Parts: sequence; structure tokens; C-alpha cells
Amino acid sequence: MGPPKIGQTVVVEVPSTTANIGPGFDCLGAALDLSNQFTIKRIEGNAERFELIMESTEGNHLRGGPENLFYRAAQRVWRTAGVEPVALEARVKLAVPPARGLGSSATAIVAGLVGANALAGYPLPKEKLLELAIDIEGHPDNVVPSLIGGLCVTAKTANDRWRVVRCDWDQSIKAVVAIPSIRLSTSEARRVMPENIPVNDAVINLGALTLLLQGLRTGNEDLIADGMHDKLHEPYRWGLIKGGLEVREAAKAAGALGCAISGAGPSILALCKATKGREVSVAMVKAWEAAGVASRAPLMSLQLRGSECISNTFG
Repeated sequence: MGPPKIGQTVVVEVPSTTANIGPGFDCLGAALDLSNQFTIKRIEGNAERFELIMESTEGNHLRGGPENLFYRAAQRVWRTAGVEPVALEARVKLAVPPARGLGSSATAIVAGLVGANALAGYPLPKEKLLELAIDIEGHPDNVVPSLIGGLCVTAKTANDRWRVVRCDWDQSIKAVVAIPSIRLSTSEARRVMPENIPVNDAVINLGALTLLLQGLRTGNEDLIADGMHDKLHEPYRWGLIKGGLEVREAAKAAGALGCAISGAGPSILALCKATKGREVSVAMVKAWEAAGVASRAPLMSLQLRGSECISNTFG
């Protein structure tokens, strides 16, 4: 174990995520089969040098440097493992668009952790990477499924430990995610939420989350439909998403079992049977088009593998 040699390269694939999923605010998230790929190479220079190369027009506003989120995550690995930090280059094939509610920032954090750990010879176990990811992001619902895959509930215990539970998701249930051209920052979406909520709203969410998880486990359509509603964040955020409520209603009219804001938005998640996927997708795109917003709505499956280091070589 030690610092990587100049030219050593790892390739890491990190899936997108949809978080909250209706009533699971800040604790429920799922990895989806849309991924960013990071090619990470040790380069010459001091520990403050980080070069970022984006292979997508979506990420043109992102910059390298020591304050980059990816590089800060890499630095956390090295500090924790007692490994000397090094200069890095990251080349990113970006498929997960930023500021759309699909965990783009989580992919950067997880890629930085997994990539730096691989370059250093895997000094940290995945459990420690999970702990670091949550600490950096501040909440677990995106970074946990992005790292380990699947549908995950993450909760803080009475002694302040994080517990992660992988939940079943019946393969007959698919996710249609309508991704608009408009952006919405997580910080803006959090600003509109109240500091306190009524007890009754919290109770409604607890019940809905139970129904939703059971529905996803069994594929029971009625349970999913009854469980896909929220009182904690969506009532305050729909107003930030142009045409969002119309897209939600169009999806449900086309056969979606339920609809929710994906993460902080503005992307919108619809759960449906696979046979209804195309109809729901078309309806959501048309509804957003009527509101003057361009979008696409791919049909996605649950990604179970999580993040993977698919190559570790010397240049």
C-alpha cells in the first residue's frame, strides 16, 4: 500500500440515483442503470493539482482544482488511510446530467472515494467509504445506493451509527425518469422547505413509506400507488418545477402507479409496470413540451452492482 506511480490509471463506473422516492425523504434511494464513467490517472505535480476533463457539453461549467468535489473526496480517502496525496487527472464520460435530481454530485463523491482507494491499493473497506460518502454529502439517500447499488434505506441509530438496509424491488416494476432541460440546485430546493412540519404529516409519511417498500418488494400495484405520496418536501418543491404537476398528472393518466420528484428535482420519477413504460414516457415528454420545456424520459431498471472499478492499469 502506498502512493500510486505516475501513469497509474483506474476506471470507475458510478450509477445515477433517484432519492426520496415519494415518502422516503433523505433516507430512501435507488441506483439506476444510467452511469458516469471516470478515468482517473496519477499525473505529475503536487497534491494541489487536479485536472478535470469533461466529455460532455452538460458538464462544461465544472472545473478542476483542489476544491473540486471529486478531488476533495479523494483527499479524504488518503488522509484516512495515511497515504500521501498525489496529483490527479479525471476524464469523465458524463451521462448523468448535473442539477437534475439524479445524484450527479453523489457520483463525483463516490468516484473520488472509490478511485482514490483503488489507486492506493484498497486500504479502506467499503463500509468506511460509505461512512466518508455520507459525511461529505451530508445525507445518505444518494451516495449509499450510488456506492453499493440497489434500493437502500439508510438510518441513523440511537448511538449515531449509520445502518444501511438493501430492500427488494420486484423486477416487474420499472422507473420512468423524465429529465428536463431546466436545472434546479439542491440548495435552492432545500431553501423552500419549512424548518418544522406538523406531526400528522410525519405520521402520514411513515405509513406511506411502509406501504411503498412492501409494494416494491412484492410488485403489488395498489400498495405502490398508495405509498407514492409525500408530505415532507414535495408540497413545497413542486412550485419550483415548471410544468411539474402537469407532468405528474399525465404520467398517472398514462398508467403510472405513482409519481414523485426525483431527489431535489427537477427530474420526475414515475413507477409503472414494464408494459406501461413507453406510454408513460411519451405522456411525460408531451406534458413538459406543452409547458415549453424540452425533456427526455428513459425507461430504467434498478442497478444492483453499485460503483465498480472496472480497470486498474499503468499508463
